[in-house]
Amino acid sequence: MIFGSRRTSRKERHSRSAVPTAGHRAGWSLLYYYAEMRLFEQPGTLQQFRRTTWEFQQTFHTPLKDLPHFVDVIVSALPATDAAQAVFQQVVFEPRYGLVPLYAKHSLPQKWYGDNVTIEAQSALEAHELLQAVLSEWIDFLFVPTPKPFVIYADHDEYITFLAHRKGQLAGVVEPLIGAKFTTVKYEL
Repeated sequence: MIFGSRRTSRKERHSRSAVPTAGHRAGWSLLYYYAEMRLFEQPGTLQQFRRTTWEFQQTFHTPLKDLPHFVDVIVSALPATDAAQAVFQQVVFEPRYGLVPLYAKHSLPQKWYGDNVTIEAQSALEAHELLQAVLSEWIDFLFVPTPKPFVIYADHDEYITFLAHRKGQLAGVVEPLIGAKFTTVKYEL
């Protein structure tokens, strides 16, 4: 893994040490790195998201009582996911459900507030964990899987909106959610 011009060794990548923040990626400020999942600030991400024109969108009510099944259906629409990022827009209440154990599991510092605080998952399994954790909290956030067939914007009012540039990309997640009897909502971002 390369941060800026400094190549990290295998031992460094799997240690619990903090990584220097200067110059590893333009505009980013890395706060902590451990094994795979990492936490950093990524200024400008949400502004770029707002400037993007999304041709297709569909909103669902987030079923907190059936959240594991809901997330399973969403993740099934992302079979080739290599990684994902969750970018916090607003933390309404201090996290206490899914994020606290996730941070502890990955030895991340409990940082909720900042300039586009971002948690990056480096595998499909971590992306699944991350999505379920952030949906369980009172947070407005953007979730971007890699590769990106669609993006997700979720808010603390228990709405989750799927946005895509192509109808087929959106249908890949919307149809399974409707088939699983999750509730659609008329809502425009």
